[in-house]
Amino acid sequence: MSKENYYILRNINDGEKIAEIVEKQLPPFCFDYFLGIESITSAQTRLKYAYDLRIFFDFLCRKKYTRKTPLDLTLEDLEAVTNNDIELFLSYLSSYKYNGKLLTCDAPAKSRKLSAVRAMFRYFFNKGYIEVNNAAKVATPKCREKEIIRLSATEVSDLLAVAETGRGLTKHAIGYHEKTRVRDTAILTLFLGTGIRISELVGLDNDSVNFDDNSFIVTRKGGAQAILYFSDEVAYALKEYVAEKKNDPKIPRSEKALFLSMQYKRINVRSVEFLVKKYSKTVTPLKKITPHKLRSTYGTRLYNETGDIYIVADVLGHKDVNTTKRHYAAVTQENRRKVAGVVKLHADPPSTPDSDPDRESEITPTNSNDD
Repeated sequence: MSKENYYILRNINDGEKIAEIVEKQLPPFCFDYFLGIESITSAQTRLKYAYDLRIFFDFLCRKKYTRKTPLDLTLEDLEAVTNNDIELFLSYLSSYKYNGKLLTCDAPAKSRKLSAVRAMFRYFFNKGYIEVNNAAKVATPKCREKEIIRLSATEVSDLLAVAETGRGLTKHAIGYHEKTRVRDTAILTLFLGTGIRISELVGLDNDSVNFDDNSFIVTRKGGAQAILYFSDEVAYALKEYVAEKKNDPKIPRSEKALFLSMQYKRINVRSVEFLVKKYSKTVTPLKKITPHKLRSTYGTRLYNETGDIYIVADVLGHKDVNTTKRHYAAVTQENRRKVAGVVKLHADPPSTPDSDPDRESEITPTNSNDD
């Protein structure tokens, strides 16, 4: 399966999910909406919108249009939704039930759902299907800045050591480790050595990698392709894995994916997330490490080494350099430790040739005017 086919098949799969949600869980007018934004959004973005909008319309039928289902709602019903209704929706998201499950949303999650609602209202308002856009009147929930979790240099080294040796893994995990050791080490090394996204890693094919100049081609968000480069350390881990694959007769010749599951198929996102969690929790149990945290670790270290925010943005595939500044040029714990002793509170005591630090200081009486 070629690299292009992987992403095409993923988009087809997402499209089928969108069509099912629109047909069975959303109001009829949403068909026009998703058709209208198809040319300006990715399938993954539209799928997220569909997930968020079904929560919104379920809320409306629970709290406002209690005698209707989402499939019964009309554009007139949408136009009658006030900004107060949408604010109540944001409050509702703090703790709500959907499909029998109790769910919660923090401020960033509420903001994402509000963005989906706003985009839909804006579309129908711009098309002239509704006369007011009350979603535009709702303020975005304030999100507190969270310190980005990254691995220290020591933790990076320890993480790779665990993948290579299996040290610290549970007995159950060790049973599988020898079968996946080389692959898992290559995956972690690639994350930490290039800052690649998980979707980009899963989409790699055998012919994506060129060891002649230590480069590989990735498909970025939105479908654009880019050539990235990797170090000799990364090359060593990848070559070891490629060599192991060549000696495995069970791998189908038709399978072109670079990273394979134990079933000899292209590894999926969930499996990669699981293996990152499995190894990282033995190294730093208090940090919840994900593939994106490994990307953050690389981005921060690259910025600290180069001081060039623009090259970091380019390597990571950020369209807006402000995104890079916000996430990778932030003050880190390491920087805080470095500056801890910079500010001096006491002047250095004067030194004299015959001063003895172990001798008690003599007190010289001074004149006083106590009387």
